[in-house]
Amino acid sequence: MNIILLSGGSGKRLWPLSNDIRSKQFIKIFKKEDGTYESMVQRVYRQIKSVDTDASVTIATSRSQVSAIHNQLGEDIGISVEPSRRDTFPAIALATAYLHDVKGIDENEAVVVCPVDPYVEDSYFEALKQLHAQAEKGEANLVLMGIEPTYPSAKYGYIIPKTDEQVSYVSTFKEKPDEKTAESYIAQGALWNGGVFAYKLKYVLDIARTLLDYTDYEDLYSRYDTLTKISFDYAVVEKEPSIQVMRYHGEWKDLGTWNTLTEAMEEPVIGDGVMNDRCEDVHIVNELNVPVLAMGLSHVIISASPDGILVTDKQQSSYIKPYVDKFDQQIMFAEKSWGSYRVLDVDRESMTVKVTLNPGHRMNYHSHQHRNEVWTVVSGTGKTIVDGMEEAVAPGSVITIQAGCRHTVIADTELVLIEVQLGKEISREDKQKFPLEY
Repeated sequence: MNIILLSGGSGKRLWPLSNDIRSKQFIKIFKKEDGTYESMVQRVYRQIKSVDTDASVTIATSRSQVSAIHNQLGEDIGISVEPSRRDTFPAIALATAYLHDVKGIDENEAVVVCPVDPYVEDSYFEALKQLHAQAEKGEANLVLMGIEPTYPSAKYGYIIPKTDEQVSYVSTFKEKPDEKTAESYIAQGALWNGGVFAYKLKYVLDIARTLLDYTDYEDLYSRYDTLTKISFDYAVVEKEPSIQVMRYHGEWKDLGTWNTLTEAMEEPVIGDGVMNDRCEDVHIVNELNVPVLAMGLSHVIISASPDGILVTDKQQSSYIKPYVDKFDQQIMFAEKSWGSYRVLDVDRESMTVKVTLNPGHRMNYHSHQHRNEVWTVVSGTGKTIVDGMEEAVAPGSVITIQAGCRHTVIADTELVLIEVQLGKEISREDKQKFPLEY
C-alpha cells in the first residue's frame, strides 16, 4: 500500500505547545503501554505499519517540519518537501511526482492520501487498505472515504452518495453547513468528508501536467514557488464526474483544538502538575521544570511550555488563533533531526540555548557571520570540529567559536551542552552550511 500523509499547518491552535516549527502532530501527548509518550505522527505511522508492514509511507510537508519528522520517525521515512505553502493540490501533485519520478512507483499503482493527524483506531488503517484496493480496480478515477457522521457538525464538508451500499458513486458534495442544514444532509444519507481519498498515480500526474505544465519532479520542484495556490477539492474533486465513496464506520476524531485534544488524553496531567479534589474536568500539560498547581477549577485547560502559558475554559480554547497571531516571539523549543534545542534566555545581544544531541548524531557543518558562540558541555561525550580542527569533548569542556568559523559537534553518547550566542545580530537566518569531509 502506498500512502501520502499530508503534514501542514502552523500550529497556532495548540499554542503554547505548538509553533511554526513544531506543529500539533509532533506534540508527544499520547501515552503508550510502556509509559512513554508519542506524538500524532508517531502514532499514525506505528498504526500504519502494524496493519501493513510493507506500506510505503511518504510525508508531504514544508521544509520547516523535515527535522522534526526525522527526529521522530528516523531517516528512512520518505519525505516530499514543499519549498513553500501552495495549498493541497500543488502539494499532492508534487508528492505524486515524487513517488513516480524519485521512488520509481509505476503510474498505474494506486496511492491513498490522508491527513497525518487523525485520532483513530487500527480499523481506520484496515479501511485505508480497502480504499487502496478499490482504487486499484479503476472503477472510478477517485475513491473517497466517507465517515459515518455521529452528529450534525458544521466543521466538515459532506458527501452525499447515490446509494447506501458500502461503496457507492457520489451524487454531490456539500460545503461546510450550519448545524440545521447538516441535519438535512445526514437525513439524505450524507457522510463526513475527512479529506481521505485514493487514486492511481497516472490520474493526478495527467491533471498536474495539464494544469501546471511541468515535465518531471525536478522541474515541478524548481518552479513550485510560482504555482497558484489552489486546493485539491477545487482543482480536481469538484470537476471530476467519476467518483466513488467508501463508508467508514469506526471512530474518527479531528484533534484540531485543545478541547478535542484533551478528549483523547488518557490522563488529566502530563508533566509536573497537581490539582486538588475540587477540580472537575481539568487537564494540565506542562513542559516546564516548575510545578503547576490547579485548585477549584472546572472545565479548564492549563498548558505551559517555553513558548508561553495558556489558561483557558475548554469551550473558549477553539478561539485561540487570532490572539496567538498577535504574538511576535522567539521560538523557544524545536526538535531537529539530530536532537532538540530549548532557549533558556534572550537578551539584546545574547541568547542562551540548551542543546541536546542524540547518540551518533551531529549538527550540520556551518558558520555564522554576525555572532560568536561559546559551548559548555554539561553531559555526554563526543567531538567538535572547528575550522577542520577536531577536539574530543566531555563534561566541563568549553569551546569558543568566533564569527565566520565553520563548526559542528558530533555526539558519541547523548550530549548536552549550553550554547551562549553573542552578537548584535542574532537570527536563525545567519547560517551558512558547508560539506563536512569526515
